Parts: sequence; structure tokens; C-alpha cells
Amino acid sequence: MAYFFDMAVSSRFRGMKILNLLALCVLIFSLANIVPMAEARIRRYKWEVKYEYKSPDCFRKVVITINGRTPGPTIQARQNDTVIVELKNSLLTENVAIHWHGIRQIGTPWADGTEGVTQCPILPGETFTYKFVVDRPGTYLYHAHYGMQREAGLYGSIRVSLPEGESEPYAYDYDRSIILNDWFHRSAFEQATGLSSIPFQWVGEPQSLLIQGKGRFNCSSLNSPSLNVGTICNETNPECSPYVITVIPGKTYRLRISSLTALSALSFQIEGHNMTVVEADGHNVEPFVVQNLFIYSGETYSVLIKADQNPTRNYWATTNIVSRNATFTTPPGLAILNYYPNHPKRSPPTTPPSGPLWNDVGSRLNQSLAIKARKGFIVPPPQSADRMIVMLNTQNNVSGNVRWSVNKVTYTLPHIPYLIALKENITSAFDQTPPPDGYDFKNYDIFSVAENKSYTIRNGVYRLNFNSTVDIILQNANSLSNKTSETHPWHLHGHDFWVLGYGEGKFDIYNDPKKYNLVNPIMKNTVPVHRYGWTALRFRADNPGAWAFHCHIESHFYMGMGVVFAEGIERLGELPSSIKGCVHRK
Repeated sequence: MAYFFDMAVSSRFRGMKILNLLALCVLIFSLANIVPMAEARIRRYKWEVKYEYKSPDCFRKVVITINGRTPGPTIQARQNDTVIVELKNSLLTENVAIHWHGIRQIGTPWADGTEGVTQCPILPGETFTYKFVVDRPGTYLYHAHYGMQREAGLYGSIRVSLPEGESEPYAYDYDRSIILNDWFHRSAFEQATGLSSIPFQWVGEPQSLLIQGKGRFNCSSLNSPSLNVGTICNETNPECSPYVITVIPGKTYRLRISSLTALSALSFQIEGHNMTVVEADGHNVEPFVVQNLFIYSGETYSVLIKADQNPTRNYWATTNIVSRNATFTTPPGLAILNYYPNHPKRSPPTTPPSGPLWNDVGSRLNQSLAIKARKGFIVPPPQSADRMIVMLNTQNNVSGNVRWSVNKVTYTLPHIPYLIALKENITSAFDQTPPPDGYDFKNYDIFSVAENKSYTIRNGVYRLNFNSTVDIILQNANSLSNKTSETHPWHLHGHDFWVLGYGEGKFDIYNDPKKYNLVNPIMKNTVPVHRYGWTALRFRADNPGAWAFHCHIESHFYMGMGVVFAEGIERLGELPSSIKGCVHRK
């Protein structure tokens, strides 16, 4: 009897457990429907890179395309998605590598796409697979990082949205990506040859400015009798018809404005419309309103515009060169803001608005100072640094060649990429002497042409203690042309940094740090150093790998304006064999 009693109780108890378990499952299922769980996805892309004839500004030339397009396809993903790009190099005579600009590559430093730093190049005919996680929402870019290929058309956008169910702290109805670029008719090979020649041959100013891959060159200016102008320049070619941004009256648009210029700093404006800046390099900005947005190569911004003007007409969007006097050499880039249902090819009834003065440094500096982190999204910086590196930017004559230098060192890439050499302890791959942390602050005159003394070409790296806090002071100075100081946009791979301050003249290492913004500094990955001025950055060396830090002007980086940081290499596991092709060939 006791046996049957125990069996009955046990059976009843098991039944209650099953009922409770079922109830719990129903509850979990109900909650899942109420609060959907964001699930990271894999985004796959299959690209072929090759040469093609294109006429982005009506002038026909050989460009580099991805799947037949320049700009290439936009990568669209959500935060924490994995992106896989299978890249086939169908260039006939060139290697290639693609950098994912603004993606920090946490845990995948070999996927950064920087030839000579994080990987061997992809040879003609080879296929290489990039795989990485997009860990933060925002506006980013991709572009070639081999030689000067970026300016040949190998670039595009990356748009990372918040997980489903989450929203930005600002409202908009539609989202558009727009890349601004300058465009040269001479090939990257011709330009590189001139930069490396004795005597030096400068690349000159661009022939056109492109808005989302479209511009307009004046074909009638090609007046050489040896040219069959109609075959190489045709202003009726649809490839160079103005880019059109179609808007619905009353709606608000998020425009993701990026710059991948090879040389030029730019302004961007839309006739009759204010722009509210809300994002910079993937970080939310305390909103501020501009009529002209100043943007430097490698930067990305999101601006909000409202289609609240007269809906019976279209409006001009324009981009102009600033910081360099290209007034008589490079016409403005033009696009059309098309108010639906007006015809998209209907020209605005007005002349395009003139851009700001090219040499108005004050307005550009004021915009830089206005960019602060948005309330509620402030990432507090460390209140002090473990190390300060002051980087003097100068142009110099080194062994007869014109070069750009940092603290009297002009940079050159080693044959074996730094990441591989550091991980596998190949000490012969690069100079083991690190570059200097500063310059002769007291005696150097930044307003005079540099004396060509003790300038060297080297490829050592800055070794940073893992998880240390590092301050970088970018100090601008005179170039080889007297009374000339160029604006340099500097880009850091693998990290974001806090922008602590800007200033004019020579940075005072004793007093200027007292002026740092340690309350609400914006975080960015690209920042300008203005003419005869300084910019102060702070970052944490917490991402194991080897990371380039360089001027984002193609010719300046080619001429040696860059450095490499190494941190936490010992924390990395085995490197993928796919990045080591040039090591085995060596």
C-alpha cells in the first residue's frame, strides 16, 4: 500500500513539475513576443575588383570598380553583425587591399586591410576573405589601402544601424549615404611617379569634385588639336549627370556625408536648407546647425535636413574646396535636391550658391571646436595620460626627394607586414629603434621653412603598453613653400580617440593641457590639424594589434606622413595563414 501511495505522490509531483515547466515556457514565449531579442546576423558580400573605363566627370579614364561600380556597393548591417566579404582581385597588374575605415576590428586585427601593416597584399587573380564584426552603429567607409588606389575609384560606404527595436536619439524619416570626393584625370601611377621623381612633380589640384561618384568637367577646356575630344570627354554621358537626392516635402532626412578625397578639404551645403549635425565618425554629437559643413578626408557626419522649402522647384547641393586655393582650377561639385514630384533632371532656377572663402581658417576651426559628445552619450575620457607623444608635421627634402615627416622621420612600409613580424618576432623585418616621442619644442620655429638636417627614412614602430592611456599632439608647421601650412586630416586605425582640444600656433606642453575638454569631448577616428595649429587626442591602447596612424591625404601618406602603433601583440592567438602570402614568397 505504501508503495502505491509513494508512486501516486511521485507521479503527482512529476505532473506538477511538468505543468510548471510548461507555464514557464509560455511565459518566456510571451516575453519574447513583447520584447524581441536582437539577433546578430551574418552579412555576406562577393566582390570582384577590376579595371574598367568610366566617365564619372564626363572624362573617360581607367578606374577601379567593385562589381562594375564606383563608388562600390554600400555595406548595410546592424550593430554586432558579422560582415564577410569575399574579394577577388581581377586587376591585371596590381595587388590590392581594402581597409574598413572606422571599424575597430576588435579581435580581428588581421582584417583591418592595411597592406604592409596588417596583411600581405592580395595578388592579381587571388581571392581573399575579410571577416569582421561591426560592433558599433554609425557611418563608416571602406577604401583601397594599397599604393594610391583609393583615388582610382576603389571606395564605398558602410552603414551600421542599431539593433531592431532600438532608435537613435533624433528622429528622421529617410536615410541617405553621400560620399564626396575629388577626381584627377592623371592615373595614380603617373602621380606616384611624379611624387617620387627628382625633380619633384606635384599632383596639382583635382580636375573635378564628385558627389556620390558624379561630377561635371568642362570638356571644352580640352583644346589640344591632338585629342579627339568627343571620344574622351562627353558631357551628355549619363554617367556624369548630376547626382539627385529626391525628397518628399515635409519629411526629415538623415544624410550621411562622408569624404574620401585624395587631397582636398571640402565644404558642403544645400541651397536654402540648414543642416543639423548629429553624428560624427559613429558617435552622437550634441546637435548644432550649420549652413556649410566642413569635412576632411576620412571623416563622416550625419546631418538632418527638413524638406520645408518651396516644393515647386529643385535646389542645388554643392561642394567646394577649402584650405587650398583651387578657385580657378577646380569647379564646385554639383548635385540636385529634387522635391518630389518635380522632375529629377529639372535644374534649379538659381545659380549654385558660392562656397565659403577657401582661406577662412576661423570658420573651420570654430566648427571643430563646436563638435561635442551628446548629453546621455558621453564616454568620459581618462583624466590623465600615461604617455604623451608630440608629432611635428613637416615637409622636407630627404636625399633629393620631397617627403613628409613626423619628428624628422619619414615613414616607409616594410616588406613583411608589422603584425606578422611582431607576432612571429621577425626582428629583421623593420627598424627596431622606435621613432622619437617629440621634437625640439623650445627652439623649433613652426612658421619657418624647415632646415633639412638629420631627416631620415625609417620604419620603426611606437610600442605602447597594453591598456595604457596615450596622448597624441599633432603639431602643424610650415611646408617647404614659405608662409604655407597645409591642413592634415589624421586617421587612427583600430581605435576611436577623444578630441581634447585644438589651438593656434605652437602647442605649449606645460600650459595647453590645462585647457583640455575633459567633460564632453567627442570621440572620432579622423581629425584635422589646422594650418599652423595643433590638435590634442587621447586614446586607450586596449586593442591588441599593429595599427596605422597617418595623414589621410593620399599623396602625403605616400610621401611618408604616418606612423604605426603596436600594442598587446602577445595577447593575440595564431594569425591566419591567408594574410602571410608575402612572407612565404620572401
